[in-house]
Amino acid sequence: MGKGKKTQRLDKILGHLGYGSRSDIKKMVKQGRVMLNGSVPKDSGIQADPYEDSITVDGKGIDYREFVYLMLNKPQDVISATEDSRERTVLDLIPAELRVFSPFPVGRLDKDTEGFLLLTNDGQLAHDLLSPRKHVPKTYEAHVLGEIGEREIALFREGVTLDDGYVTLPAELEVLGHERLEEGVMSRIRLTISEGKFHQVKRMFMAAGSKVIYLKRISMGPLTLDDSLALGSYRELTEAEVELLKTYKK
Repeated sequence: MGKGKKTQRLDKILGHLGYGSRSDIKKMVKQGRVMLNGSVPKDSGIQADPYEDSITVDGKGIDYREFVYLMLNKPQDVISATEDSRERTVLDLIPAELRVFSPFPVGRLDKDTEGFLLLTNDGQLAHDLLSPRKHVPKTYEAHVLGEIGEREIALFREGVTLDDGYVTLPAELEVLGHERLEEGVMSRIRLTISEGKFHQVKRMFMAAGSKVIYLKRISMGPLTLDDSLALGSYRELTEAEVELLKTYKK
């Protein structure tokens, strides 16, 4: 994925993978811990092709890639940020060997919202997916207080006026079922929106006179959350999934 066409300095290749600073890697090369195509290089600044050449550190081959693409099933009480002094972030859910790539969440899910979150260090892809002009659809499943039905389906299809006067783009609302609770009726719904205003799903239902009590994102663009991913788990995207994202046009 994302194969480069040029050679790079050996210390840059290893630095990108988190093996240390340039001076750390220089020391490792001097100690004979780094091998390039079966021999110890004399200089850590030697040019190498990270995809074609054999590079080992302490006898173990490196797994080089420029970009990482991760699908995360975000749990509640974790924030969509790369760092925070008080709160647990989505980066705390992935191992150090992937954190060295400095991935970041593509868009955000509220602290109390679960589900599909894409993390990557591919800035161009993130920009394309978040561009308001692209209208990338995002689908959510939610539990909503009140008996949601044809009135709300029609309202959402027309566009809802939010609390700040903004009128949303048409959205596709599907009612999955109703349950009786002590406090009244609760509706299970699926909603697809093609924009990403702050707290948008919650505000749309608020405008319709209802309240979201549970929210989970199940898809973004061409990708759907992997059913086998437990809450708080992640996996790397397959090459086919990355290709779907890169070629996705709306």
